[in-house]
Amino acid sequence: MAKSRAKLIIKGIVQGVNFRYYTQREARKYNVTGWVRNLVDESVAAVFEGEEEDVEAMVQWCRHGPPGAQVTELIVQPDEYRGEFQSFSVKF
Repeated sequence: MAKSRAKLIIKGIVQGVNFRYYTQREARKYNVTGWVRNLVDESVAAVFEGEEEDVEAMVQWCRHGPPGAQVTELIVQPDEYRGEFQSFSVKF
């Protein structure tokens, strides 16, 4: 199976709705590694690594996010898999 990596910027109402913690829960469910964090412009950034279909599932999940979120824009930048993460973390 092919490994992949994606960098995301998620915009809209994505802070104050537990987006990071729900993302971490979903990433663990799909066995995806990487991180998620809030940005100062009120968007959320994330990096996902794992099996191609699992990374794609995470990207699709980020299109709507958790209850209470209203995603208005999703910027996805595919990247070369690096295997640099051991787990998925919430960054502060």
